[in-house]
Amino acid sequence: MLTISQLASYAGVTVRAVRHYHAKGLLSEPARDHSGYRRYGASAVVELIRIRTLADAGVPLSRVRELLSASDEAFAAALEDIDRRLRAEMRERQRHRERIARLAAGDSLALPPEVVAYLNRMHELGFPERLIEVERDSWILIAARMQDEVPAFMTLKHAQIEDETLRRLYLDIGDLAECAPDDPRLPSLADRVEAFLEAAADEYAGVEEEQPISDDLVALLDAAFVEAFPCAPRLLAILEERGWTGWTNIERIDPAV
Repeated sequence: MLTISQLASYAGVTVRAVRHYHAKGLLSEPARDHSGYRRYGASAVVELIRIRTLADAGVPLSRVRELLSASDEAFAAALEDIDRRLRAEMRERQRHRERIARLAAGDSLALPPEVVAYLNRMHELGFPERLIEVERDSWILIAARMQDEVPAFMTLKHAQIEDETLRRLYLDIGDLAECAPDDPRLPSLADRVEAFLEAAADEYAGVEEEQPISDDLVALLDAAFVEAFPCAPRLLAILEERGWTGWTNIERIDPAV
């Protein structure tokens, strides 16, 4: 007869594991003998080896008892089900590893690859880091709500960023990131924004927006813009005086209203 330490050694597990299997009801716990020790026979060694073999194969302990007493047919079906679960977990872990690899390579967190490519292009074109950070955070918000629409958005954004006039506006806004509301450059920037909006309004008159953004998301993005740029409220006020409201979804209004 074996002590618990000897039993564990025969089966290639720790004493702690044996006690854990006792607690889970997987391995019968013998009564203590007259000297106060629990003694195990050969059948306990065999049972413990079977438990260890199933556990090492990835079988959850919650299903080990079922498999120990299953028929050959039920045993095979259960193992097939467990194998499917393990393969699904492996695929999920592989996706995690790929995501970690992208992050380690410098990709931005919580962003689709199309947005990462757009942000990289902003770096290449010399945009200020602060402006890129604001763009990044805005696209995290958009991707969280409209992930399927991101590729279409990015097609438009790439076209805009390659347009020299609009790119110059973006760069100007980036330069104003730390400016106060009374910065003397604001009226001039508002002039250029207004000119661009007028031209865009004429070019796209009557064209419906293909990927409309919900009002609550527009409000959140506008709030993020205002939080990021101290001069934003003043710039928006100037534009509103000239007949334009909003930022994410700029609309023409009657300035007299």
